Amino acid sequence: QVQLVELGGGSAEAGGSLSLSCAASGYILSIVGMGWYRQVAGNQRELVADISSSGSINYADSVKGRFTISRDSAKNTVYLQMNSLKAEDTAVYFCNARGVRTMTFFDGRDYWGKGTLVTVSS
Repeated sequence: QVQLVELGGGSAEAGGSLSLSCAASGYILSIVGMGWYRQVAGNQRELVADISSSGSINYADSVKGRFTISRDSAKNTVYLQMNSLKAEDTAVYFCNARGVRTMTFFDGRDYWGKGTLVTVSS
């Protein structure tokens, strides 16, 4: 059973910083892609940033230059450093893993964490 556990988040003032981490567990050998999405109530979940196993990175235009994604493949962990936070960054942030290979199977579907709330006050 693959599980994603997010840590971090919380509250910050506009202009401040927060960091998130997400560790995948479950006898995992490798993960093709890991990333962060966010969702505001009533809206669709949107990509914040993702990073492939080769290090290729994508950022949403709204966070470019402010957020930094990184991963430690040996630990099956992905991080998100969020700087220069804005009120519009307020959302529930979800960790995502795609293309998980374990000791018994390869699964190309998406796995999701339970989400962590980030609140930015202006």
